[in-house]
Amino acid sequence: MQELLPMGERPSLGASPEQWQAVVVGAGPAGALAALQLARQGVRVLLVEKRAFPRWKVCGCCLNAQAQAVLAAAGAGGLVDSQGGVPLRRLQLGHRGKRATLALPDGRALSRERFDQALVQAAIDAGAHFRASTTARLGPADATARTLTLKQRGCPEPLAVRAGVVLVAAGLTHHCLPVAEAGVPVVRQQARIGAGCVLAAPEAPYPAGCIHMAIARQGYVGLVRREDGQLNLAAAFDRQALLAHAGPGSGGAAAAARAVLTGAGFAIPAGLEQARWQLTPALTRRASVVAGERFLVLGDAAGYVEPFTGEGMAWALTAAAAAAPLVLAGLAGWSPALERRWAQVLQRQVGRRQRLCRGLALVLRQPGATALAFALSQRLPALAEGLVGQLNHVALPPHPVLPCP
Repeated sequence: MQELLPMGERPSLGASPEQWQAVVVGAGPAGALAALQLARQGVRVLLVEKRAFPRWKVCGCCLNAQAQAVLAAAGAGGLVDSQGGVPLRRLQLGHRGKRATLALPDGRALSRERFDQALVQAAIDAGAHFRASTTARLGPADATARTLTLKQRGCPEPLAVRAGVVLVAAGLTHHCLPVAEAGVPVVRQQARIGAGCVLAAPEAPYPAGCIHMAIARQGYVGLVRREDGQLNLAAAFDRQALLAHAGPGSGGAAAAARAVLTGAGFAIPAGLEQARWQLTPALTRRASVVAGERFLVLGDAAGYVEPFTGEGMAWALTAAAAAAPLVLAGLAGWSPALERRWAQVLQRQVGRRQRLCRGLALVLRQPGATALAFALSQRLPALAEGLVGQLNHVALPPHPVLPCP
């Protein structure tokens, strides 16, 4: 993967800042796809990521039909399969010891280590510049550009850059924006905490090609087999459930996962307690500010809801596809109208999809409603499959940026 010169060998804050047409902060799916599309349009773009690559993420191992359709429209349709993405055909639900198996629209399971790195590499191949282990803070804006300060791990000297447009795709919690412009995120009351790990568990009883979802009052646990044969576990727990099981650390997550799996009648995968767990901040939230002077916020940084079958990845990729045309418009001339337009685009392209997941999450918090929904899934699987189909509904942004010939 391409690396630029170390920051110590580049201009410092005291020198003339580097000039970029676009800087993308965050190299997850939203940021990497946006950088890829802009680079293919000839935009001089810098992609920065605070963590080292490759890296694992708690969730996002599943790519649903919408996610794959957005990648295909961006000219990266073969990326997932080229990395060994595992076809997903079934969704097996477990609740109070009972099972329901549903057909799943065409999906893929691919580790975030491999997917994110492949998408970043595609952006680099298209002409984007990439720098990992680098944080970014937005500074003042003027009539033509926004200033940023970059700080690379291990380099004492910060670097000043200027960008015509900045895309902030830096995750659920970030500190990229000045306090006066960032706004206060709106976190839904009783929002669940995400938790996950990767297990070297044998294939039985969790075979490839199926999302296994254990549902309980205190949360849910999803398990899927990755391309490398390992078992990806991603969960969402009530905060109280984590506190009730040895505190909010990884020990609490393992115990909470065991309780949900046991209650659903699922087998406990080997190595659950010994696994290296990651936790997230509260999941269901939205940013109060999604655009400002020469910046747009997208991906998880703009808002997130508990996902179920790969919706989170689809939201991020859809937002990236929708953002690229606005970046091109912003480079021609920034205006408050463009900022308002981005808020509307996000609501139309992502907000409507998130509302469906939010409603489903609310149902799963009510024991009676959950039991009724599960019984219907068993007796009328076509009804439940229709809901899954809505979660996977393909609708591309109206003006995607297509690859240059």
